[in-house]
Amino acid sequence: MQVAGILWPTFALVGLIFIVWFALFVARFGHIKRNPPRPENFATGEAAMRYFEPVEMPANNLRNLFEMPVLYFALVPLLLITHHANHLQVVLAWIYVVLRAVHSFIHIGPKKVMPRFMVYLASCVVLSVMWIGFAINMLGATA
Repeated sequence: MQVAGILWPTFALVGLIFIVWFALFVARFGHIKRNPPRPENFATGEAAMRYFEPVEMPANNLRNLFEMPVLYFALVPLLLITHHANHLQVVLAWIYVVLRAVHSFIHIGPKKVMPRFMVYLASCVVLSVMWIGFAINMLGATA
């Protein structure tokens, strides 16, 4: 079994999250330097959102990385403690992480909605297959 192998795509996904966070930091810092905020820009949450609207895509993508990937991050420890982090799960994990990276690139870069959606959908299918595989393995282990 490739028990520790599941950690490498997990480290890669964590790295992606920090890369997107850094892109957000750079975009917002640059925006603040180019457009110094006034007090009314932060008077309400809505005003702050309007102020940062020109550089919102990295923030939106960072939020996305704490939605479906939470299910991935929940699965990894379960795979580890049950010793079900087999070769197939590792391959699926890498596919999932690569799809999430492509999704982030499209979301922050070219902003093409349909290709981004298709990559998102593919990543959700892969994550579903990972969970279904884990459930099947657990059913087999308890039988």
